[in-house]
Amino acid sequence: MEALPSWAPAVAFTLLPNAGSIWGGRIVKKELPTWYESLEKPSWRPPNWVFPPVWGALYSSMGYGSYLVWRELGGFNEKSLVPLGLYAGNLALNWSWVPIFFGKHQTGWGLVTILLTTGAATATTTVWYHVNKTAAYLMYPYLAWLTFASVLNYRIWTDNRNKKHL
Repeated sequence: MEALPSWAPAVAFTLLPNAGSIWGGRIVKKELPTWYESLEKPSWRPPNWVFPPVWGALYSSMGYGSYLVWRELGGFNEKSLVPLGLYAGNLALNWSWVPIFFGKHQTGWGLVTILLTTGAATATTTVWYHVNKTAAYLMYPYLAWLTFASVLNYRIWTDNRNKKHL
C-alpha cells in the first residue's frame, strides 16, 4: 500500500469542515426563498450572497487550524483528544444550526445552538492557543462571525417570535 502524500492531511483537514455546509446548503436553498424571506430582518443584515463565501473561508481556516494542532500533537492520540475533541464538538454544533434554524424554523433554539457553538469555539481556540498559536489565530475570524451571527439570530428571533410563520 502506497503512503499518502505529505500534503494530503492538510488538504483533508482543511476541506472537512466544508462537508457540513453541503448538507446545510440544501436546506438553506429550499427555505431561503420562502420561509426566510418572510421573516423580519434588521437593516444591517448582509445580503444572502455574502454567507456562502464567508462560511467557506471560515470553515477552511478552522480546518487548517485543526490540521496544525493534529500535526503539532503527533496525530490522533491521547494528547490530541481534548483539542480535537472540542473542535469536533464545535463542528457538530455548528452543523446542527442550519437544520434547527432553517429546517425546523426554530429561531429560538437556533439562538441557543449558536451560543453553544460560540462557547465550544471559544474553548477550542483557548486550548489550541497552548498547542499552536497560529491555529488559535485562525479561529479568531470565526469567533467574530459567530458573535455577529448570534446577534443577527437574536434579532430575527425577537422580531419574529409572535408571528405565525415560525
